[in-house]
Amino acid sequence: MIRTSAACLAVLTLISSAAWADSKPSDEEAAKIKATLTEWGCEGGVYEKETEASGVFEVDDAKCKGAQYDLKLDSEYKVISLSRD
Repeated sequence: MIRTSAACLAVLTLISSAAWADSKPSDEEAAKIKATLTEWGCEGGVYEKETEASGVFEVDDAKCKGAQYDLKLDSEYKVISLSRD
């Protein structure tokens, strides 16, 4: 019984992790993200697109004026969150 419960828990964990995983933005989306970063004086970072149908993009570890930040952009590529990493 305990082994069955543990196996079910492991499967559910893997399934739920896959459901919340982010995806890579398309080349067109990445170009628009980069343009927004440039406007803010930032560059680099790792781009991700949230898969929860929210249309939010994330940029991890972007360099902005000598410091490292994480940013979130809405579906219109406007910055909605900026936090120092």
